[in-house]
Amino acid sequence: MNINFIKIIASTIFALLAFAANSVLCRLALGDNAIDASSFTIIRLLSGIIILILVLQLTRKSNETKPKSKGSWLAAGMLFIYAIAFSFGYISLDTGTGALILFGAVQITMIMASVISGNKLHFTEWVGLIIAFSGFVYLIVPSLVTPSFKGFILMAVSGIAWGLYTLAGRTSKNPLSDTAYNFMRTSPFILILIIFGLNDAHITPMGILLAVLSGGIASGIGYFVWYIALRGLSVTQAAVVQLFVPVIAAAGGIVFANELITLRLVESSALVLGGILTVILGRYYFVQLAAKKPPIT
Repeated sequence: MNINFIKIIASTIFALLAFAANSVLCRLALGDNAIDASSFTIIRLLSGIIILILVLQLTRKSNETKPKSKGSWLAAGMLFIYAIAFSFGYISLDTGTGALILFGAVQITMIMASVISGNKLHFTEWVGLIIAFSGFVYLIVPSLVTPSFKGFILMAVSGIAWGLYTLAGRTSKNPLSDTAYNFMRTSPFILILIIFGLNDAHITPMGILLAVLSGGIASGIGYFVWYIALRGLSVTQAAVVQLFVPVIAAAGGIVFANELITLRLVESSALVLGGILTVILGRYYFVQLAAKKPPIT
């Protein structure tokens, strides 16, 4: 098996686990009122900056042979918008509703960008996308409530921003450097948030710990690995595989929060996995088919 293929699969799995962990940490912090949304976002991003700078320094020699790359202000802006809108969005939304809006917005953003750029989806990719999204909706429908308009807008904006941040990463030549500089470029936005959010700050030791874990590990390292994975994923694949994050998060709830496993979770997981496999294998089949076509003379 090709070593690059294994690297892409491993990176994708790690990134999805990090995304799920990030969701759990955010919900624990904000849901239990351990910290306010502004402070959580500030500590989360600062932790990501510190960890990524340390990793950059530790890998400085190996990075000297890689292409020089320092992210972009656009990606940094999208990263900050995603983080701040996500934090404030969850104040007025429950977990299921927030996740549906977020990942729905990610799907729409990335698929629309793919179609606009001229990358037509094959029939099997459309089928896989519908199956996976159906499984995702089936999982969270029982917990849905009518969302507040403010929460809906914030989470939709967060999903659009994350979709654009992901698209920016597909052209990354040096994922570690790009991710580190994207985080560092959020510093001016963090400073503005500190100035405007200082009076309403509410921080506890547990809130700080959860924000540091979310920013340093689940976000900083997780997003760097995600940029590695994006090298081997089509836009459609990158969009669809993220639908598995809520399923992983639900499984994490069973393991770490003593939640019960349900038939609905098993059924929805099968649908999401089946849809993801349909998209990935369908794309692989058509790529191989195109490669075998004789050139037109």
